[in-house]
Amino acid sequence: RAGAGFDNVDLAAATAHKVVVMNTPGQNSNAVAELALGMMVYMARNQFNPGTGCELQGKTLAIHAYGNVGRLVGLKGKALGMNVVAYDPFITDDAVFERDGVKKMNSVAELYAAADYLSLHIPATADTKGSINENTISKMKDGVRILNFARGELVNSKDLLKALESGKVSSYVTDFPTDDVLDVDGVIAIPHLGASTPESEDNCANMAAKELIDYIENGNIVNSVNL
Repeated sequence: RAGAGFDNVDLAAATAHKVVVMNTPGQNSNAVAELALGMMVYMARNQFNPGTGCELQGKTLAIHAYGNVGRLVGLKGKALGMNVVAYDPFITDDAVFERDGVKKMNSVAELYAAADYLSLHIPATADTKGSINENTISKMKDGVRILNFARGELVNSKDLLKALESGKVSSYVTDFPTDDVLDVDGVIAIPHLGASTPESEDNCANMAAKELIDYIENGNIVNSVNL
């Protein structure tokens, strides 16, 4: 599976048939991070409408999940002078954040409350699907801007649309648009192309080929997500 996500693979069926499923984590991370940064600029400048918008410098970028993509988004945000904060319950070593000059937040609520720009990089699981909802949005700043380059199912669309209409959420960009957010004011819907660069595709293909060769020639299983 090219890339890190594997929610479009039937892992139970693969495991039942003793099929090894491997992914290629990190190989398209920079492509996704660059697109996220570009969309932050687009949001800040109010979709390039003349005489409107603001700068990113000095704004707080909150990153939910500090993995391969989240970390790169944070570093690129820092390069533009943003104040970067992050939350990831799976990273227990504070030095990971300190080395990057990123402030570690202690909870999702604390992270969301700090955000001028909230960048989501969490997987879609039973616990996270629909987690951007009326309750969590109410804890955010008025006029927050949300970027979803993770999975569309993370967002409760009905609650999001209400927040956009009220102005609680200033704008929402997603690389995983669902039909109910298309053609809505404040929504910037991108066809799923976060990883669609020639460099990213080459990186994923090279890693996948090396994994297959290593498995066939040496029996090694690398980056398996099911066995």
